Amino acid sequence: MTHALDRTAIAVFVALLAAVTLLGFVAARWKRGDLEKLHEWGLGGRRFGTVVSWFLLGGDLYTAYTFVAVPALMFGAGAAGFFAVPYVTLIWPILFVAFPRLWSVCHKRGYVTAADFVRGRFQNRILALAVALTGIVATMPYIALQLVGIEVVIAAFGLHLSANVAGLTIQLPLVIAFVILAAYDFTSGLRAPAMIAVVKDTLIYATVLAVIIIIPGELGGYGHIFASVAPAKLLLPAAPAGSLGASSAYATLALGSALALFLYPHSMTGILSSSGRNVVKRNAIAMPAYAFALGLIALMGFMAIASGVGSMPEYAAGFKAFGPNFVVPALLLHSFPPWLVGVAFAGIVIGALVPAAIMSIATANLFARNIYKEYFNPRCSDAQESRVAKIASLIVKAGGLVFIIGLPQTYAIVLQLLGGIWIIQTLPCVMLGLYTRWLHPRALLTGWLAGIATGTWMASTLSFKSATFVLHIAGLAVPCYAAVSSLALNLAVSVVLSAVFNVFAGTRRDETLAEDYL
Repeated sequence: MTHALDRTAIAVFVALLAAVTLLGFVAARWKRGDLEKLHEWGLGGRRFGTVVSWFLLGGDLYTAYTFVAVPALMFGAGAAGFFAVPYVTLIWPILFVAFPRLWSVCHKRGYVTAADFVRGRFQNRILALAVALTGIVATMPYIALQLVGIEVVIAAFGLHLSANVAGLTIQLPLVIAFVILAAYDFTSGLRAPAMIAVVKDTLIYATVLAVIIIIPGELGGYGHIFASVAPAKLLLPAAPAGSLGASSAYATLALGSALALFLYPHSMTGILSSSGRNVVKRNAIAMPAYAFALGLIALMGFMAIASGVGSMPEYAAGFKAFGPNFVVPALLLHSFPPWLVGVAFAGIVIGALVPAAIMSIATANLFARNIYKEYFNPRCSDAQESRVAKIASLIVKAGGLVFIIGLPQTYAIVLQLLGGIWIIQTLPCVMLGLYTRWLHPRALLTGWLAGIATGTWMASTLSFKSATFVLHIAGLAVPCYAAVSSLALNLAVSVVLSAVFNVFAGTRRDETLAEDYL
């Protein structure tokens, strides 16, 4: 960077990070439980009440990459980037209706993961393994992308603390952040990100409040901000003849993202760590506050256009290195006093550490319970299972770090794009499984495979640069999010094959009872 390195901003930033690191280790004594048991380490003993769960779910779902990428999309693509706001609005009715049932059955049966539920409901090890592997693979690039937020902040500060190892340039602050995250996760489990999420969201809300007060005042008000944006970026593109145009892509992207979000392991972990089904319902009612904040965060992309930071020479190196993802740091550096920059940047970094912690814990739960215990050591003790989960969480974090250090960032973005397509294929056996066991496990497995293969093929035809695949239906071109169209195929295959298999199938076992869901 060519801008000056400000000691005040760095001092505030470091002080806040030191405070949350201390909190991470103190969390091991909070709501004390036996961390040698997986549900205590990986679900916080299912003890989190409404307030803590609200912060935990918010910290889980509204990540540093969200804070960086949504304004970047608005800056680059315009109105299309606003899909994130209706998408997060759609997920809360889904949470309110479906997931209290999941909490109840998992609490009564001692399930720790969605794959546990599928194993008990459908009595099929392979289907449960498919759900577990899908969750792990879909979440890994998400963890890597959280580290992108940290990278951008480090670059924005103008810090050049790196080492060259075997031809790879390693950012030392990134490695330090990884080590801190790994240490307090290993020690405290889910209690650490739950406690830190309160600090993270306080900093984010303070930053958003400062943004909507300070920056419009500097730029002449919201009227001037919107007037500075090219008209083409304020609306979705018009549909050409014979096509539904961008509107169908926008709508299906919002719908598919909403259906997929709570199927991710980290979302499941946030739900299952709640102390009761009514906690889940209350949070579904209170969570739209985050959607409101996200709308304000998205507008930062338009504020950046109005401020002209994209063409300022002092930020040219940042935009060259990170593209539009540098929009938020550049805007904050340009508009905020140094101490407030330190607060905002700390919020972004902590906003990366909290979800990365929850994601790594969630995938570790899946590995320990649904792969290690199920296939390698069925008679393992609670302590062994917990220990395997702790080690797996370290490996997952290391994998995310390797992604960022050793591979082009585009690889993580491509895999995250595919992750959304893949994770939604678990919807029939997880979400529909909460209401019916009519669907046959072999049909569900075949539908899952068809959806994975078709969705991946659609993305590959687009060179993995987009997930909007154009369907041709009755002479009409329909741009559609590949996750939605591949899910439709998955559902069709699952229903048709279930009708066939159920004719010849005998009585199928179900570990759960009707009253378990209430």
